[in-house]
Amino acid sequence: MTDMTLPRLTRASRILTATLSAAALLAPLSSCSSTPGGVDAAAPEAVETAQVGTEGTSASTASPERLSATVLETKPLLPHTFTQGLEVDTAGNLLIGTGQYGESRLLRVRPGSLNPLQEIALNNSYFGEGITQTDAGIWQLTWKSGTAILRDATTFDEINRVDYDGEGWGLCNAGHELIMSDGSATLRHLHPDTFAELGPRTNVTLNGSPVDNLNELECVDGQVYANVWMSDDILRIDPSSGDVTAVIDTARLQHRPYEDPNAVLNGIAHIPGTDEFWITGKLWDDLYRVRFE
Repeated sequence: MTDMTLPRLTRASRILTATLSAAALLAPLSSCSSTPGGVDAAAPEAVETAQVGTEGTSASTASPERLSATVLETKPLLPHTFTQGLEVDTAGNLLIGTGQYGESRLLRVRPGSLNPLQEIALNNSYFGEGITQTDAGIWQLTWKSGTAILRDATTFDEINRVDYDGEGWGLCNAGHELIMSDGSATLRHLHPDTFAELGPRTNVTLNGSPVDNLNELECVDGQVYANVWMSDDILRIDPSSGDVTAVIDTARLQHRPYEDPNAVLNGIAHIPGTDEFWITGKLWDDLYRVRFE
């Protein structure tokens, strides 16, 4: 998600914010809002949601695994990249979708390179969000425009664009469907070719309580990995039940904090054929190859 129009935070304020965010994830979340957090973030339209469980009962409250991100390698990333979506293409290059009005782009870059192999800009009226690859091409969301753009995976030429209700935040390809976040505690299930919504939405819960601000997504082996806006944790989610099955601590990144409050963890890309991931953040100049264990 989003460009926050907020005053710069002091170091003490950032530490307090991070502490409160972590505590909110690790404790029952009795007061989570169903709307995206932050200034200028409108609530998604009310829709039917489903908290899927056995015979219609509520989702499981089993305690999730506690994992950490072990850093295997650190590489430089293009500076000032407002990362909104991160993927690895079939050649091992990174696909990066970026945000900000007038600056949103889709890029292809080799990990560690500061020179894009390929890039295309979005119209200045669009604020780019999450991306994902499908057989048809590369889908890219927009934040408040309610528009998803489909591009050719090789040329980046636009193939199609479709409309959706509410905001677009994160997107990933689960094979038979796409899964999309809108900043609330729900996940949408979409047709990978038409973007039509498939059935009811799924409520995401941690220890039985909803978790909102679900942001950039990555689908891997039937699970969804999700950044949570303004949090240093990554959640692993069962998309059929909505249960958070793991909370992944990224403290081992030892990332140097930025003064800009928008410079938060955001970007998860599975490296095919491995149990490893690339992760980064908005405006970060570092890219981390990690294993969750």
